[in-house]
Formats: sequence, structure tokens, C-alpha cells
Amino acid sequence: MLRPTFLLVVTGACAFAEVHSLTLRQAVDLALKENPDIVLAHLDEQKAQAGVRIAKDPFVPKLYAGSGLAKVWGYPSSIEGSAPAIIQTRTDMSLYNRPKSYELARARENARGSSIDTQSKSDQVAYQTATLFLDAQELARSVPSLELEVQSLTRVGESVRLQVEEGRQLPLENKRVAVDLARARQRLSALEDDLDYAEASLAVVLGFPGDDRVRPLDEERAGYEIPSSEQAARDLALENNKDLRKLQSQLQAKGFELKGYQSAQQPVINVVAQYALFSKNNYQAYFVNFQRNNAELGVSIQIPIFVGSAAKAYVTQSQLEITELRNQLNQTRNRIELDTQKSFQDLQKANTALEVARLDLDYAREQLSVLLTQLGEGRVTGQRVDDARLAEQEKWIAFYDAQHIVERARLDLLRQTGTLVAALH
Repeated sequence: MLRPTFLLVVTGACAFAEVHSLTLRQAVDLALKENPDIVLAHLDEQKAQAGVRIAKDPFVPKLYAGSGLAKVWGYPSSIEGSAPAIIQTRTDMSLYNRPKSYELARARENARGSSIDTQSKSDQVAYQTATLFLDAQELARSVPSLELEVQSLTRVGESVRLQVEEGRQLPLENKRVAVDLARARQRLSALEDDLDYAEASLAVVLGFPGDDRVRPLDEERAGYEIPSSEQAARDLALENNKDLRKLQSQLQAKGFELKGYQSAQQPVINVVAQYALFSKNNYQAYFVNFQRNNAELGVSIQIPIFVGSAAKAYVTQSQLEITELRNQLNQTRNRIELDTQKSFQDLQKANTALEVARLDLDYAREQLSVLLTQLGEGRVTGQRVDDARLAEQEKWIAFYDAQHIVERARLDLLRQTGTLVAALH
């Protein structure tokens, strides 16, 4: 009973799987909204903004109200630092607090860094979506070519079998064709599995369930604006790179942290105001001049005399961390220039390889056309034409591979220069 039940559950789950047909632009737009990593990045950004509000709290006036009413026997002494009162209100806020000011500045810089993280995550997701889309599209284009190759090899196998029976070919030719046919079928089966996995991976990146599939649609895509030179690409990458901007933000935030520790010995000035409504019964027996409404407004000044050794240690730690960040900044800048240079050169190599694949394909097509003409004139055999068809299908597959490599190289260069989202979105 368990096996039929399991099969029924699996069949029911598959019935709800959907196939989503999308263009590249639609896929990228959807990924930038629904991708789980981007959703988490937005949550971190919101937490960083909440941290700014927390750091700003000391400079925002606060009001507290309550009652200190009590039954008094004898002299009315203080309760929790305040004389017994029917109503008590108190407010305070920082006017001058350099450590807290730098803490607020650091929180704001951290929020800016979190926003850069979100942008960086968007770049990564857009690149991942585009590469998966192109992978699935290239695999889908190659499947028909391999199907035609299997059909051609099947016809060749039948022709060779008849020739072997007639004694015009050695029996070994049957085995050769059988091996070629088995190899082509194996490639086709592996290609179909890879296509299914690519479509499933693309669905997961877009926020769909793992059982769904995303089928790429062909579209007229405008040519991407590629930097005209290698130096222009490097300059654009240094200007737009999110990792570099993130490190610069961290360095700025760490500078505010250092200044906060260095200002630990500066005075702190707070505004203090309070009001209390006293009960007559508690005070008239002890004071000649009694006033029920009492208010105070002033400032509280705290001057640190000795702050201990921790402040100097924090300063030393911050200075060391700033040195580390500066070293990382230099290393990242060098890596960006080197990676961009390689991406630009890879694109040039891919374009050259595509041109060679196009010429090779044109030659195979013209050769097949000539053989078909000669076949009609009885000058060549049908097997030679079938061999030419097989060669043409292989050239088509190689051409699709070369096209795919060029598109991937373009995407990689756009990612390096920080213009990928703008180009795809």
C-alpha cells in the first residue's frame, strides 16, 4: 500500500508544477523582485535603517510621566530620588555628546553600506539569472540539431546494413555506425537532462518552486553597450564596483568609530526638565512657604576625569582595523583592474572564435549544397550526403556554442563594469 500511495503523492505534486515562458528581460525583472537572496538583503537594509533610529535616540527629546504619591509619616523623604508627588513628568535629551554623535554617523554609514550590499546582491542575481537563461537557451537550441543527427545516423545505419548484406561493405561498418548512433543518443539524453536542470535552476532563482520550470523565449535583444577600449572598461569598473564602494563605506564607518573612542574624554551636556505636582498633606506641616506646582529646567554637564585604559585600547584596535581596510581596498582595486582586463580580452577572443565558427558553418552548408546537386546528377552516393549532413549539424552545434560563449563574455564584462543591471533591466 505504501508504494501506490507514494506514487499518487508524487503524481499529484507534479500535476501542480508549472512551466513559465519568459524573455530574458522578464526573467531579470522578476529575479530582482522575488529572488530570496535579494529579499534577505532588503531585510538587512531595513535593520540597518532601524539602527540609525536607535543611534539617534539620545538626541531626541523624551517625556516620562507618572506618580510618586505616597502616605507619609513624618518628614516627606524622597522616593527613588524624587519627592512624593501626585503627578511627575520628566524629559531629557543630549545637547552635546561627541561619542554618541560619532556613533550616529557610523550607523548612517553602515546603513549606506547595507544599501550598497543590496545593490551588489542585485548585480549578482541579475548575472546569475542571465547566465542560467543563456545556458538553458543554448541547450534548447542544440537539442533539435542533435535530434537531426540521431535521425541522420539512423538512416546511415540502415543504408550500411543493406550494403553489408549485399556484400559492398564489411560487417565492421555496422558496428562503427552503431557506436556513432549510440554516442549521439547518449549526447542527446545528457543534453535533455542538462536542459531540464537549467530550467529548474532558473525557476528557483526567480523564486518559483523547485518543481516549476522556466522556458526561455527568444526575443530581439538590443546590443549591449560595451566599453570601446580596455582602459575605458577598467575605469568604468573602478567607478562602479560595489565591492570597492562597500570597503570605502566600511573605512568611513571605522573612522567615525575611531573618532568616537578618541572623544571619550570630552564633556557630555544634556538638557534636563521636570515638573511635579505635590500634595498639601505631605508638605504644609514642615514648610512655611509651600508651592504645589514645581518645575525645573537646566542642563546636566558631565566631565570625564579618568576613563580607564579601555578607551586607548579601543583606539588602537580601530587604527589597526583601518589599516587592514586600506590594504583590502588596494588589493580589491588591483583585482578589479586585472579581472576587467581579462574579461575584455576574453570577449575579444570569443568574438574571433565566433567568426571562425560562422565561416566553418558556411563552408559546411555550401559543401552540402554542392553534394546535393551532385547527388541529383548521380555523381555522389547518398551516404556521402548523409555524412555531410552530420558534419553540418556538428557545425551548427559548434556555432551555437560559440554564440553562447560570446554572450556569456559580454555579460561578464558588463558585470565587471557595474552596468549589467542597467543593460538587462
